Amino acid sequence: MQKPPSYTGLFIALLVVGSWVTSTALLMRWQVNFANPLLYLFVLVQMHLYTGLFITAHDAMHGTVAPNVKLNNLVGYICTFLYASFWYPQLYTKHHKHHSHVHTDEDPDYHNGKFFAWYVQFIRNYLSIWQIVVMAILFNVFKLWVPQPNLILFWVVPSLLSTLQLFYFGTYLPHKGEHDNKHQSRSFRRNHFLAFFSCYFFGYHYEHHDAPWLPWWKLWRAQEPPGQTVRRKA
Repeated sequence: MQKPPSYTGLFIALLVVGSWVTSTALLMRWQVNFANPLLYLFVLVQMHLYTGLFITAHDAMHGTVAPNVKLNNLVGYICTFLYASFWYPQLYTKHHKHHSHVHTDEDPDYHNGKFFAWYVQFIRNYLSIWQIVVMAILFNVFKLWVPQPNLILFWVVPSLLSTLQLFYFGTYLPHKGEHDNKHQSRSFRRNHFLAFFSCYFFGYHYEHHDAPWLPWWKLWRAQEPPGQTVRRKA
């Protein structure tokens, strides 16, 4: 049963955004050394935090960040802009179209093809020319103060990698192939540690479609409804 969102979601959203801002600011001044294994760890951390920005925006699209609608949507606007200059209302419309027409030709997230073709279609559905222009302008402004290698390694690359993370764990694996349940989706086997680090519990994808009012940090507690077959991947 759906419950009104609490301000706990706002606290967690601020924690995610604050972690991304802090990490990004620190890494913009970090001395890049390709022989240092910490560099590659930091890229992965940034990737995961970028994914967290998008997942937080996704929660805002379902109204689960804050009970106040304006505050909830403000978080959505901020997170989508920080992620890659996305326009929140456009993402909101397309995401709810995905929920309404999942696994059909009208589903903007679905493509009846193999991984690479599906990924390209996925990106084309969400990327716009104005986003590229805005990001290019920001890049050229930031590099006046930030070393270019830092911008590329800790701002550009993690954002691109997170699109793969979101797509692979949050769209491709849950929705590829045929399904025998009402939400046309599957979930991964229960492993909360891997589920969090893979995509903020969005591997529990059937559960998300069945209870979209649950924020990402509550998905691990979702129960399969009786009478539904959820095919879980190892």
